[in-house]
Amino acid sequence: MNSKATKISNVSKWLFDNVIYVFLVLLVIGIIVASPDFLSVTNLLNILSQSSSRIIIALGMAGILITAGTDLSAGRMVGLAAVVSASLLQASDYAYKMYPHLPHLPLFVPILVAMVITGIIGALNGIIVSKLNVPPFIATLGMMITVYGLNSMYFDRPPYGAQPIGGLNQSFTTFAQRGIPIGNYEIPYLIFYAIIFSIFIWILWNKTQFGKNMYAIGGNPEAAKVSGVNVTKYLILIYMLAGVLYGFSGTLEAGRVGSATNNTGNMYELDAISACVVGGVSLSGGIGKVSGVITGVLIFQIINYGLAFLGVSPYIQYIVKGAIIVVAVAFDMRKHAKKK
Repeated sequence: MNSKATKISNVSKWLFDNVIYVFLVLLVIGIIVASPDFLSVTNLLNILSQSSSRIIIALGMAGILITAGTDLSAGRMVGLAAVVSASLLQASDYAYKMYPHLPHLPLFVPILVAMVITGIIGALNGIIVSKLNVPPFIATLGMMITVYGLNSMYFDRPPYGAQPIGGLNQSFTTFAQRGIPIGNYEIPYLIFYAIIFSIFIWILWNKTQFGKNMYAIGGNPEAAKVSGVNVTKYLILIYMLAGVLYGFSGTLEAGRVGSATNNTGNMYELDAISACVVGGVSLSGGIGKVSGVITGVLIFQIINYGLAFLGVSPYIQYIVKGAIIVVAVAFDMRKHAKKK
């Protein structure tokens, strides 16, 4: 009897810890049953391709969430990187080129410029949070508004004004839109970029002192300080790394879409936070895995793509996503409360 009660208790605990995943799996099964055509290699590649840049953003966000912080400026940094990289990588014969006399630049130069800019902004976030003791929500909210203003000023430049920055050169579009032919399919380069960054972040989090200190800060910053961790230094580095990841993702978005505006990346930070929470990253800090982050992004992308595939109204899609986020956060808070 005791053994049976223990098993029931273990099952109940597992269901409580994984209820959001059970619900999402059932939702996906429902989509597949409603439309078996959804299960195709083409759809799978589309989902993975669309998820790739989001995974990179979410990995940057997850590091901040693990320290019990947040970053509301992520989406605007993505947009800034997209606009900057696109403006520097327009084809030489494009009629509305932002810099008519700019020579053809090697692909890596504008991408690096965008990543350095967003990395600096991320570091500023870290300085404001760690040195000025401004709550991350307020610090990054202010930075979100500031970055959007700066990006809009840059974007709305004469003589052409605020129009999408298009006419990207072929090397840039190939970088973000093409892939490696395998059999009858082409595996997008975007998927490989996401894999490379995921492996890098996994190693950083699990095999280095940086990762150990990041989790220590998220678990208990005061105890981390007592243990000799330079909390200020690591917070700045964590926010800076996130900025660099946002920057690279922004360049991918510009190349993938083929243009950029000052509204590129809008609300991406909320998608990243949602994916992280669904993927098991605790808003209370100290808990999170790369595999969980990737899972969270893929879950949301499958739901978005699946509901759109079924012709479900975008308004209902927002309701579903909102409900998932609320339930995920509620269960995260309850699990954290139980541990206390």
